[in-house]
Amino acid sequence: MNFDTIKRSRRVKIGIDVGGTFTHAVAVDARSAELLGKAMVPTTHTAKEGVALGVVESLKKLIESVQIHPAEVVLIAHSTTQATNALLEGDVAAVGIIGMGKGAMKLRMKSQENIKGLEIAPQKFLKTHFAFVDTTNGLMEELIREAVEKLRVSGAEVFVCTEGFGVDDPLNEAKAAQFIRNMGYQCAIASEISHLYGLKMRTQTAAINASMLPKMLEAAVMTETSVKSSGIAVPLMIMRSDGGIMDIDEMRKRPILTMLSGPAAGVAAALMYVRVSEGIFVEAGGTSTDISIIHRGRPVLKTAEVGGKRLFLKTLDVRTVGVAGGSMVRLSAKGNLIDVGPRSAHIAGLKYISFSAPEEFPDPQIHLIKPTPSDPDDYCAISGKPGEEPKFALTATDAANYLGLIKGEYARGDRRSVEKVFDRISKTFNLNPEDFATEILEKAAQKISRVVESLVDEYKLNRELLHLVGGGGAAEVIVPFTANRVKAQFSISENAEVVSAIGVALGLIQETVERNVVQPTEQDILKIRQEAVDGVLRMGASAETVEVHVEIDQRARTVSATAYGTPELRTNDLSTSPLPDWQLSELAAKALLTNPNELIVVGETRHLCVYKAIKLRKSFLGLKQRRQNSVVVIDRRGITRLTLSAAETFVTNVGAVFGMLPVLLDKMASYSDAGLLAPDVFLVVGGRVIDLSSLVSVNQIMTVCRAEIEEIPSTETVIIIVVEKRF
Repeated sequence: MNFDTIKRSRRVKIGIDVGGTFTHAVAVDARSAELLGKAMVPTTHTAKEGVALGVVESLKKLIESVQIHPAEVVLIAHSTTQATNALLEGDVAAVGIIGMGKGAMKLRMKSQENIKGLEIAPQKFLKTHFAFVDTTNGLMEELIREAVEKLRVSGAEVFVCTEGFGVDDPLNEAKAAQFIRNMGYQCAIASEISHLYGLKMRTQTAAINASMLPKMLEAAVMTETSVKSSGIAVPLMIMRSDGGIMDIDEMRKRPILTMLSGPAAGVAAALMYVRVSEGIFVEAGGTSTDISIIHRGRPVLKTAEVGGKRLFLKTLDVRTVGVAGGSMVRLSAKGNLIDVGPRSAHIAGLKYISFSAPEEFPDPQIHLIKPTPSDPDDYCAISGKPGEEPKFALTATDAANYLGLIKGEYARGDRRSVEKVFDRISKTFNLNPEDFATEILEKAAQKISRVVESLVDEYKLNRELLHLVGGGGAAEVIVPFTANRVKAQFSISENAEVVSAIGVALGLIQETVERNVVQPTEQDILKIRQEAVDGVLRMGASAETVEVHVEIDQRARTVSATAYGTPELRTNDLSTSPLPDWQLSELAAKALLTNPNELIVVGETRHLCVYKAIKLRKSFLGLKQRRQNSVVVIDRRGITRLTLSAAETFVTNVGAVFGMLPVLLDKMASYSDAGLLAPDVFLVVGGRVIDLSSLVSVNQIMTVCRAEIEEIPSTETVIIIVVEKRF
């Protein structure tokens, strides 16, 4: 093979996703997002090296099967369950907390820094040891050394440096940490983990972060060494819990950011590969199903908790349900269906019937077993003939295969094997096999649909436009029945079984900076925005690709900026031929659940089209009707970028925005007990949808607007979309 030719023709992104059952690795074309190849190995939960071993093995297998030359690789990233597993299993290091403080408030600071009894999993507690250093007269190295030695004798393995008001002046924390590192010990700095006020919460977040350092750094060294030995020169990236990726040097400082990075990979795929802008992503694996929301083109985040205590950490709001493709069926002695799951065939050490040869079932026998000592004794298992121990589990996947619902290759099994077992069950218990298989899938879908319904209510999603997107190897098993129960549209993503690994490969380098600011000025907002931009540039993002989302929370008095970008110019937006107008119109009508003839073209930019549909809504006890615009932004490849209800649209150009926007904001502002509240604003320009909806005042919106578009030519078309806030 001529690798010089390949180097010129291929630019490859490698993504590796660590799942509960399998670790998948994929190679994706950086220009077109086309899947070039994939590899799979069992996830190495029990290996001495942990799940990192599976990451290394899958990478080697992928490089060999796709014949990837190191010079082709422009990005390599992986998700990890190492941090989450460490907490769940209590496999963390004892932490020595060195608290610091000065002046009249030092006693209060000392009490807030002394974290005790932090439960990280049921009946598992983080071991902490505490020493306090008075910094009233400055920081002296000998005092830090004395504190470290004292804590080492007590059992501390890693350290945290934390000081009252350290976010305003982190110098003492940084100096103390350097003293400790010079002594040969690992140390975390509280102000590096979070820039927010709240000494106790910041310290406990930093303590959990520090407790992960030994395991995470051990895994990082192993994976990084493997990448380098393969000749790949680009930095290794890690999936974050908020759906972005960061370089391995950032992970070494803040491993806590990788909590829930596995589910985050699926959401990244929904955004970057499946291109979901409004919907619920349902990723069904072998053991569990992860459910998450994408709203207005962004994933929904929440404040993380460990042991019931809130942390200064944002993670995706992912709800996990213990039912999936490998979930075993529970039966009564009379053959009545009791439940599906939560035990899976993988955990029970049993094979799927679907993926077994019919010759293995000459005379199938039904058994009711306890897969593990803590399980009830009513899980259905199958042996091939009388006198044999059961080797097979009856699963949700088997029910879907019996009903002929699996269209893709990954979850499709040998129907002859499934028919043999279902026929035996139907004869034994006098059941209709089709009804029995349907009942299994209905029972599984019921668990998922409860969570979907709660998310719809909690986030006040528009039920009319509700769309479920299925990913994971068992998407075809779980999603169709779930969508039917909640009366929603659904689709199954392409390459569903490796969609999370694709999400890792396509993930954006991301950094979030969040600070407490009571009344943020223009300078405050721009400074925090620039810090986030500098963060992603430092990790290797190309400046031309960087976009920023600024959010202001008046209640929490915080300003946050999230910057994201890629290592190279994103050319895949231009690599696919644009669709004709009639096809774009059909796709837009489908997104808004209307007829193409009822669509109105609002306006177009170089890469995006905006459509609206006017609908009549009943109001005032159903006695009156009001007109309401539903709006969709769709790119010329047919990918929906934003869907909104009750929106107004205005077409102008960059030069006129700064005069026009304040007038619109004043006209469409609403009033509450908190005072004037600006409407949600989105700007469609070029190939971008600029989201200003998290800003609360006219000045804030104009500040960020100016930063986003002032360097764009004044004649460039801008479509302003405004959504009035209602109470």
